[in-house]
Amino acid sequence: LLYLSSGINAEYGEFQTFQHYFKQINLRGVMARGHQKELAQQKNAKKAAQAKKGSDQKKAAGAALHFTCEVCRSQMGDPKTYKQHFESKHSKLPLPDVLKEQA
Repeated sequence: LLYLSSGINAEYGEFQTFQHYFKQINLRGVMARGHQKELAQQKNAKKAAQAKKGSDQKKAAGAALHFTCEVCRSQMGDPKTYKQHFESKHSKLPLPDVLKEQA
């Protein structure tokens, strides 16, 4: 093992070997890659903010669904689809007023 010449370091105290010196540095949380650590923290903060923000795709899809079936509460985006749905799924029931206006 290699020994430090003076054996005393003002910042970290007294160490007998280089291994002991590096072990103490790691225990104190000193990182060797400072700039890389900062970049990783910024990247993780952005990722966490986006996850916290939620999904904009779900909001956009929900805003596009304007028509809701009065019988089964399924949602459709346009009246043509709503009419096709109503005629195939609820053919025995009369058409709602919204679909009568569209026809």
